[in-house]
Amino acid sequence: MSTVDNRTLQERVGADRLVAILRGTDVDATVTAARTLIDAGVTTLEITLTLSDAEEAIAQITTDAPAAALIGAGTVLTEVDVDRAVDAGAQFIVTPTLTASVEYAIGQGIGVLPGVYTPTEIQRGLDLGAAAVKLFPASALGPGFIRAVRDPFPDARIIPVGGVGVETIPAFLAAGAFGVGVGGPLVGDAAHPGGDLRALAERAAAFRRAVEEIA
Repeated sequence: MSTVDNRTLQERVGADRLVAILRGTDVDATVTAARTLIDAGVTTLEITLTLSDAEEAIAQITTDAPAAALIGAGTVLTEVDVDRAVDAGAQFIVTPTLTASVEYAIGQGIGVLPGVYTPTEIQRGLDLGAAAVKLFPASALGPGFIRAVRDPFPDARIIPVGGVGVETIPAFLAAGAFGVGVGGPLVGDAAHPGGDLRALAERAAAFRRAVEEIA
């Protein structure tokens, strides 16, 4: 798999509207959880670099993933992080803030979802050319914040992350969110040794339905 640019990332995320965030503690468990999600129809994934040997997990996942899948690396903080994630096979990157990695990746033609929190940061991320911006932590702001921000910035592509559950997806999307990013409420214990993959598949189906009902 090769990297995607910001236009392509925007189109793909805009179509899927659901990004699964795997912050695992074990490579094998993370790879298995990723495959389970893809099989369940959740095909846009973020594998965070906080996982020890994250590059190995990304390499395994991208090697086996179908063409419809989109595999990115998360918690990408530096230019070095960008390079090692892409070398492992990541197709796009996600950051927690507007770090140096954002402009570097955009300059390399790599799709980026940068982390933001304020209206100024939202505008800055989009001005840089990012596919969309990741509003984190969204739980502290809620759907009303997205609705208010999109009054002056109607074209802002905002993906709330942090505290988004299957029950809050309708409110976020109705408020104008471009999509949603979900970690723990979706992945649960599945990216850890001994995780429940059957429960993961069931949650994936529920999250997929919640998104499709609004899309």
